[in-house]
Amino acid sequence: MRVEKLDEADRRPSLVDDAYAAMKEEIRESRFPPGYQASEQEIALRLGMSRTPVHEAAIRLQEDGLVRILPRKGIIICALAPADMREIYDVVIAIEGRAAALLAEMPEAERGVAATELAAHTTIMAAAREAGDLAGWGHADECFHRTLVERAGNGRMIRINQTITDQAHRARMLTLKLRRELGASVAEHEQIIQAIRIGNAASAQEQAYRHRSRARDELLPLLESFGLKHL
Repeated sequence: MRVEKLDEADRRPSLVDDAYAAMKEEIRESRFPPGYQASEQEIALRLGMSRTPVHEAAIRLQEDGLVRILPRKGIIICALAPADMREIYDVVIAIEGRAAALLAEMPEAERGVAATELAAHTTIMAAAREAGDLAGWGHADECFHRTLVERAGNGRMIRINQTITDQAHRARMLTLKLRRELGASVAEHEQIIQAIRIGNAASAQEQAYRHRSRARDELLPLLESFGLKHL
C-alpha cells in the first residue's frame, strides 16, 4: 500500500504539469477562446484528463492571469482589452531592453552563442515571411524574444516575461494578417543581434526598446480601429 501511495505521489506533479501545459496551449491558440466558461469536469473530459490535475492546473493558470476560477460556476478564460496590451508592452519593453543590454555585457564567447541562436530564429522568420507562413513567422518571432530574455539569465525577468507573453500571444497571432511591417521586425532583430555580438550594451538596449515600441505603436491602433475590445 505504501508503495502505491509513493507511486501516486510521484505521478501527480507530472499529471498537473501535463494539464497545465495542455490548458495553456488551448488558451494561447484560442481553442479555449476569451470568455469561454466551463466546469472543471467539462474541461477534463475535453482534454482527456481527470478532474484533479485540471483543478490544480487551473489554480496555476489563475496566478498567470489566464483564467478566473468562479466558485460553483467553473473556470472562465480571461479576455484582454487594448488597455491590457498597452500595460503588457510597457513591461515587455523594459524587460527586453535590459535583457539585450545584459547579453551584450557578457563575455565574447557567451554573447556570440546567444547572437547565433537569435540569428537562427530570425532566419526562420525571414523564410516564413517569404513563404507566406504567418503562423511560422509568429512562432519564430516568439522564440527570438523568449531566447533574448532567457539567455540574459535573470530568473525573475524570465518568469515575468513568460507570464505576460502568454497573456499577449492571442492578440499577436490574431493581428498578424493585419500588420504591414513584418519585414521591419527582421531588420530590427538583426540590429539587436549585431549590437549584442559586438558587445555594445547601450545600443542593444536602445535597439530592443525601439523594436518593441514600434510593434506596440503598430498593434494598439489596429486593435482599436477594428473594434477588437476583447482578445
